[in-house]
Amino acid sequence: MSDRSGFEPELGGDLRQNALFVDETVCIGCGHCAHTASSTFFLEEDYGRARVIAQDGDEEDLVQEAIDTCPVDCIAWVNYNDLNKLEEARKHQIIQNLAIQKKPRVLGSKK
Repeated sequence: MSDRSGFEPELGGDLRQNALFVDETVCIGCGHCAHTASSTFFLEEDYGRARVIAQDGDEEDLVQEAIDTCPVDCIAWVNYNDLNKLEEARKHQIIQNLAIQKKPRVLGSKK
């Protein structure tokens, strides 16, 4: 049985007026949000920056803790209706790779 009521914004309802957004141009990839609210945030592999994976992944107080403790304040609640615009704008942003390796490399190895 699902915990969904059908009134969630992603289903066309108005249960939650706000959505989470991470400004990846500001994020430093510390991973604190992903450790605090791991069902909501993850570190994107290509650039090493935080991203929202599920708007309703964790309890709101846990998500708020992740927001409040972000060292660069790159996570914000935004109007749900503005989320698509922000996500579209992100496609055109130049985001620098934070040089976080996906897999550890042994010194002296050729790979």
